[in-house]
Amino acid sequence: MRFATYEYRNRRQVAVVEEDGTLHPLPGVTSLTGLLAASGGLPELLDAGSAVLDATAGPNVSQVRLRPPLQPPTVRDFVTFEEHVEGVRRSVDGAAGVPERWYAAPTFYFGNPYAVYGPHDDIPVPPGSSVLDFELEVAAVISKEGRDLTPEQARDHIVGYTVFNDWSARDLQSAEMKVGLGPCKGKDTATTLGPWLVTADELEPHRDEGGFLRLALTAEINGEVVGEDLLSNMSWTFEEMVAYASRGTWVRPGDVLGSGTCGNGGCLAELWGVRGKQDPAPLKPGDTVTLTVEGIGSVSNTVVAGADPLPVPAGRRRSRERP
Repeated sequence: MRFATYEYRNRRQVAVVEEDGTLHPLPGVTSLTGLLAASGGLPELLDAGSAVLDATAGPNVSQVRLRPPLQPPTVRDFVTFEEHVEGVRRSVDGAAGVPERWYAAPTFYFGNPYAVYGPHDDIPVPPGSSVLDFELEVAAVISKEGRDLTPEQARDHIVGYTVFNDWSARDLQSAEMKVGLGPCKGKDTATTLGPWLVTADELEPHRDEGGFLRLALTAEINGEVVGEDLLSNMSWTFEEMVAYASRGTWVRPGDVLGSGTCGNGGCLAELWGVRGKQDPAPLKPGDTVTLTVEGIGSVSNTVVAGADPLPVPAGRRRSRERP
């Protein structure tokens, strides 16, 4: 089942999406995050969706503005593709291979839940950046709270999946990570989610013997394919990622966990590392990035000019005087 959040005639609504794009609104529901918190899990969400399929149909997706399927309280973005790590590492510091430490645990950073865009929204260039990149990912969405979960327990906490574009200002990211922290502003201004949430049961037929979802991934810029991969090339399953995220803390309804960027052209930085030059060129206003995930759908966003950065003074060299 697919759940979308949309705007139509100045009203926001959550609906079930049929194969032909017909929307079946859930009465009184304006937040999928809120619905997940109230439903308690995937079976309850499916029951709520089934209850409206026989009701009077609403508009078609072609008639509405699709919003992000949900507003996540937290966004964790993992790094689970070896090929991506190899390519970006070569691009950033000229090093070869994958750091051995990477294999020890599914590393992630926290993204910005206030910078989530819909599947067809324009994406402004981050202030002060001239090296904008996309990143092709899939995100798992949490339906019920839990902590210190095993991977087996974690499966019951994943309600579904959506396409995830982790927009990255590579010049800002490279500069700030020299401090030993980050990414910070390099990842802070835009994340695309969409076009809808596909419930976990829909993708079970794609699960392989190792527990990975074998889904085809495609990235295009202005209609030209620049990247193709399989989601099953992840080094950790989503259940393992959720288990690690819950270690010593909580995952809660609406939390989003990104797979990390796929390989073989899942972002420009990887291609720059492989080719030794910025080919294709960094994204610029007017470029349209379309990411497609088998079994889920496509998001397509156009880059537009962003705001100029407001000045912030450089850090002062202090005397280190003591009281």
